Parts: sequence; structure tokens; C-alpha cells
Amino acid sequence: MDIRNIAIVAHVDHGKTSLTDALMRQTEMTEEGVSMDSNALEKERGITIYSKNTSVYYKGTKINIVDTPGHADFGSEVERVIRSIDSVVLVVDAQDGPMPQTKFVLKKSLALGLKPIVVINKIDKPTARPKEVCEMIFELFLNLGANDEQLDFATLYAIAREGLAKKTLNGESKDLTPLLDTILEKVPVASSNEANSKPLLMQPFNLGYDNFLGRLAIGRIYEGQIKNGQNVFVKNSKDETRKGIITKLFTFEGLNRKTVESASAGDIVMVSGLPDIFIGETVCENENQKPLPAIDIDEPTISLDFLVNNSPFSGRDGKFVTNQQIKERLEKELEVNVGLKIDFSSNEFFKVCGRGELHIAILLENIRREGYEVQVSQPQVIIKEEGGQKYEPFEEVTINVPSEMSGKIIEKMGARSGTLLEMKIEGPNTKLVFEIPTRGLLGYRNELVVDTKGEGILYSRVIGFKPYAGEIKKDELGSMISMATGKASGFSLDNLQIRGSLYIGAGDDVYEGMVVGNVARGNDMTVNPIKGKELNNVRTGKGEMCIQLTPPLKITLENGLGIMKEDEYLEITPRNIRLRKKYLTEIDRRRASRALR
Repeated sequence: MDIRNIAIVAHVDHGKTSLTDALMRQTEMTEEGVSMDSNALEKERGITIYSKNTSVYYKGTKINIVDTPGHADFGSEVERVIRSIDSVVLVVDAQDGPMPQTKFVLKKSLALGLKPIVVINKIDKPTARPKEVCEMIFELFLNLGANDEQLDFATLYAIAREGLAKKTLNGESKDLTPLLDTILEKVPVASSNEANSKPLLMQPFNLGYDNFLGRLAIGRIYEGQIKNGQNVFVKNSKDETRKGIITKLFTFEGLNRKTVESASAGDIVMVSGLPDIFIGETVCENENQKPLPAIDIDEPTISLDFLVNNSPFSGRDGKFVTNQQIKERLEKELEVNVGLKIDFSSNEFFKVCGRGELHIAILLENIRREGYEVQVSQPQVIIKEEGGQKYEPFEEVTINVPSEMSGKIIEKMGARSGTLLEMKIEGPNTKLVFEIPTRGLLGYRNELVVDTKGEGILYSRVIGFKPYAGEIKKDELGSMISMATGKASGFSLDNLQIRGSLYIGAGDDVYEGMVVGNVARGNDMTVNPIKGKELNNVRTGKGEMCIQLTPPLKITLENGLGIMKEDEYLEITPRNIRLRKKYLTEIDRRRASRALR
């Protein structure tokens, strides 16, 4: 059977998963209502977090499909995947056009010599502009240095949600047959008798984990055949060789993995039995075979410390609260999350390095749902030193805002060392493109929501390490710190809310040293949120008894990581997320500040 290998790539929310789901429904590999985004967090957030494999059968051909994440924090997964397939289906929103992640994945695809198939999706939107978007895509191909063959890309128009694709805007179509036919026509055949007759060569591009089978390697067979129970050799980029045995072999069919006895060149498989296998290593049949070129893993850009939760409320919610339990969970995460790096050398904390705030937030959300309690420090960018010069990560940031608000955004980004690269008016909105140090962008997403009254949209992608940009001054709010432990009273919060925004509501539990709100003036302020109204026998007016509290700004993982200060921890439990000072009492905070001087 012929095999074709493709990846579906796009910017976040442009319709990758919807298209993959529709392809599986049409080829009867899954039922209505079943989606590739099966993880609970993916369903809640409406984004793809983990790349997933599936396959469909069409006209006697097996089409292996990899559905990739669209968010920039998970860009390293996309980069690994496209190294292992023969073409990409580039999905672009008919209204938004090419976005930062579109540019990232297309650039990587063209550099590898792939010839993408372009699908302009959501053509049913009232504000869709497919012809203009098609021209923008062609211009992007030119800017990224596409050759003549790559510029001759196939373009289809789709409504992925309805399972519809057509070759021309005015053409007739009832399903995704035009797309499937284009895949068979344009994507090279991955399987051949010549490749099957050679010794085994396989390279993993992703990892999985099973409680019974241990680490699983997902990879492509480039040459030869792989069999259940086969003795193999694993080679790394340093040409070191070790032995292994394939204990289980799986292929993908729809959303399920299927146990098989053997698989041939061109197919994508999952294998167990190699407990120390890593992405980019080569699995081969003979010890003297030359390894395949290694797959580079994007290096982390931010770091933060994970500590045992030692707040007065520790142990109330979680089942796993000890240092050893947190360490074991992080070690398990390293089995599959190759974008993470963790330093276990300290006995007091674990230094976790990741690709961005969302990358870390997803890890924290997963472990809190599993019953863990942990507290983390403020995220810091990773600074490298080479040749006596400091380098830091930079990001390309695209912001879409109503035109009347663009001046304020340019001013704010300039103050954070952002450089304006492009400014384009698109209808009532203005598209702004900046280059900014990651250090300057940390915490700005929360400000953008306030500055644009919720109408601004921000996208970013890491573009690499550049020379250190110098000191960046940010307008920081002060913290409102509780001086007492107990339940917050409405009377006290009514007096405090005029000083800034509150993070708690009436009746919430608070402890000494917990941050209960922010102060607009910028200086920390110690307050008593549990103080009640003094009762006496003097009758008061009705108006004095009426308290109106503004709804609190509830702390989530993302905004908590953004608003916390250097001398604070974010306390994370299965039921609560709280902000607290590292030193809980006023005396300890003063001693610590004197020691820093």
C-alpha cells in the first residue's frame, strides 16, 4: 500500500484540528463529535497543545497525518514534526491572513525543501477576504525565499467545520474530496520496494509515555522494516551506540493505536522497549550504520523555581505535597515534554526552564489537577554569555488593536524596549509588529487587556537570542498585603477597594503575608482585610449599611505569572491559586530588604 505523510500546520485558531477531524469523518475513521483535541485542557482552551498522529485510508493509499500545535510556545513540536514528513498542509484564516506562527512554520517547511499545499479556511466568514489573503500568502512565500517549484503551490478553499473544500472559490463541492485528491497528486510517495529492502533506519520525532510500557518513541521509518521483538541499535549525534529490543510496535488508525507485528519504510510508528530513547536519535539494524542527521530541540527562554508549598494553608487541598513527590512528577514530565529543562541539583527548589509563560502554565495546570501543591517564583528570562557579551531571547510580537488605541500601545511597547517593525491599517483595526526582548514582554499581556478594553489581540513568537537590551523599566503596581489570618470581611474590602484592585472577595480565607490586591501608587501596603464593623447600640442610616463591592480580579495561572513580583511566590493548589510574599511577616520582609542593601 502507498503511504503519504503530511502535517497540518497553521497559526493558533485557524482550523487545523477542525480540518483533521473532518478528514477522519469523511474517511470513516471516526464518528461525529469526536475530536483530535481529546485532552481536557485542549477542550477548555480550544487550542492544540500536543501534536497527535492519525491516519486515514483513501483510494487504496494510507495517509499519515500529524496535527500540530498552533501556539508559539509549542513551536518546537512543529519543527520536529515537519522534519519527518513529506509535505505540509498550510491552513490560513480567510479573514486574518498569514500570522506570526504561519510565517514560522512556512519558513521551516521551505527551508527543508517541502512544497506546501495551502488551504484558505473559514471562507464563510462575513468578513472573509480569500483573494486578498491568497495574494498575501504568495507574497510571504516570496519574502521567505521560496524557489520556483515551491511558488507553484496548490491552493484550496475550505470550510473545515462543515467538512467542505474546493479548488476554486466559485467551484462546487460537497466534501473534502478535492483536498484528498490534491494530497495524492502533490505529496510524494513515502514507501518504495527499494527502501524496504535496505537495513532498518528509524528516527523518533516525538515521545509518549505509558504506565505499563514506559517511554514510547513516535517516529518515521526511513528505510527497511521494523518488527516486534527485533534487536536494534540506537545511535546519537555523538556517534555513541547502545543496544535495545522492540517489545511493542504500534501504527495509527484514526484516533487509535493498532498493535502490529511489522511495519515498512515510509510509515509512522510508535515503539516501546527503548527506555532511554530521545528525539532525533537513530534506531538502526546494524551497529555500523551511519546515523541520520540529528533533530535540534529549541532551547528554553524563561526559567522559574518550583518549591514545596509552605504557606499557612498548605496541605488543605492537595494529595501530593512533599519535595520528593514534586521531583518524581517533574521527572515523569521530562519523559515526554522535551521543551523543558529541569535542574534538580538544589535541595530547596527545582529550576524549571521552558519556552514561554503558556508552556509553564500548562504544566502547572496539569499537575494541580492531579492533586499536587506547589509554589513557584517569578519567571525570569534566560541570559546567555558568549565571548564576554550577554545575550537574551527576543520575540516578534503582532498586536491587532482598534486604530484609536494604537498610539498607547506603541508608547507602552517602546518603554519596554520594543522596536516597531510594521504598522498596517486593516479596516477599523491597526496591525502593529514589534521586535522586543522577552524580558520586556513578560507581564504585558495583562496590561494589554486593560489598555484596549479587551479588544486587543496579541501574538508572539521567539526569534532567537540577541545582544542584551539593557535596563527595562516597567510600571509596577504595589501589592496589598494582609497583616492577619482569617476570613475577609465585606466592610474591610469596601474601604480597601478604593486603593486599587482586589484579588479576593468577601468570605475568602486569607493569611498573613498573602497578597490580597494591588495598589495603584506602586508601593506595597500592609492592610487588614478581616476587620469588621464595630457594633454598638447607635442606630445608623440605611445608606451606611449598604456595601457595594467591585467583583475581584481572580488570579489565574497566566495572569498570576504575569503580575507577580520578584519577592513573591504564586501558591498553586488543586482548588486555589494565591499570591503571597516570600517572607510572610512585616519584620521578616524588612530584614530581607536590609540584607539586600
